Amino acid sequence: MTSPSIAWFRDDLRLADNPALRAAIDRGEPVIALYVFDEESPGIRAIGGAARWWLHHSLASLDERLRDRGGALVLRRGPAERLVRETVTEVGAGAVFWNRRYGGPEREVDSALKSSLRADGLEVASFAGSLLHEPWTVRTGGGTHYSVFTPFWRACLALPAPRSPLPEPRSILGPTHMPPSDTLDDWNLLPTTPDWAEGLRETWEPGEPAARQRLKDFLEHDLPSYDRARDEPSAGATSLLSPHLRWGEISPFTVWHEAVGVEGAGGFLSEVGWREFAWHTLYHSPDLASENLRPEFDAFPWPPLNPAHLDAWQHGETGVPLVDAGMRELWRTGYMHNRVRMVVASFLVKNLLIDWRLGEEWFWDTLVDADEANNPFNWQWVAGSGADAAPYFRVFNPELQAKKFDPQSLYISRWAADAPTEPIVDLGETRKVALAAYEQVKRAPRTGRG
Repeated sequence: MTSPSIAWFRDDLRLADNPALRAAIDRGEPVIALYVFDEESPGIRAIGGAARWWLHHSLASLDERLRDRGGALVLRRGPAERLVRETVTEVGAGAVFWNRRYGGPEREVDSALKSSLRADGLEVASFAGSLLHEPWTVRTGGGTHYSVFTPFWRACLALPAPRSPLPEPRSILGPTHMPPSDTLDDWNLLPTTPDWAEGLRETWEPGEPAARQRLKDFLEHDLPSYDRARDEPSAGATSLLSPHLRWGEISPFTVWHEAVGVEGAGGFLSEVGWREFAWHTLYHSPDLASENLRPEFDAFPWPPLNPAHLDAWQHGETGVPLVDAGMRELWRTGYMHNRVRMVVASFLVKNLLIDWRLGEEWFWDTLVDADEANNPFNWQWVAGSGADAAPYFRVFNPELQAKKFDPQSLYISRWAADAPTEPIVDLGETRKVALAAYEQVKRAPRTGRG
């Protein structure tokens, strides 16, 4: 009698450098590759529309690659703790392996499952597969976690080098009889009425092979100009790896070790470090998407919501060319250049005086790379309420930003040639209103939560 091993995939949809899959294979028993689409466990945040599109295609790619090596992907939908246990019983599994997650609700599910399965006599192990350094390993001299990026990244660089990536398995021993599986079509992840994903299909190819090719192309062709041109939205100098990293189609260990020896890679790797910083912050502050990291920002006097202003921002109809170009790029492609993300976020929060959480929710639904750490973390950074935050009085002027980073209007012409030309608000006057409101934050007591 065999006792199969379950490799439980989550945000690690790859074969190469997948410690959980490697552990399952090395155990020497048949491997069940399991993915659970969980939108029901308490606190789990349902993914947005663009993310659902990506997930469908990434899972299809993963299943194809597993089948090429003798395995297959079992799909189940529902509460993860219950469905993993049901799968264990169904196949008579003797071990379950997964790569760690860092959000609060996800950690609760994983911890409860690990305890109950071990109590039943199963071998259970979790692994570091998504971050270069685990959040509990990077500490200040006083034993606390970092709240400022520069010393955080300096501390990371002082730690032992990240481990080498694990090789891709050549073969996988599948079970004699595969357990029943949902089909991807059962899940209705793709938009149909209407099908708004044409721009996503034109822009992206989800899956591990595309992720590896994108890294290769970036290191060969784009990295030399990265530091010089990364802030120019029309330059095409960014890595475009963010959705591949978000879905774990490539690991940060692979990115690190392939980039670290390349001349001029320091600036790019610091962006990998920023991603780490966001996830470490989420680990210590699970309510990142809903609560100001700096409690004094709870005193910010948000005015009543102007729905027309929010709608104009969402659909690129503000009359501010760089803002409208960014929001239209987002709507079409599920992506936006990082410099422009900062500009559109600043405009929403500091010119329209709309709560950053509403902007975060829109990005959550429309970005293919939205994850539970980086999306709220970066919104809080721009708003001034977060870790290492941009000061609230730093207001990105979208007109000056366009002159500096899109001087020939190449980006604006591509995405917002037919946008309105009359701004819905006066940039100078709204900046003054925002700064006046900030005075209430400065006067608020600076105390911790709880």
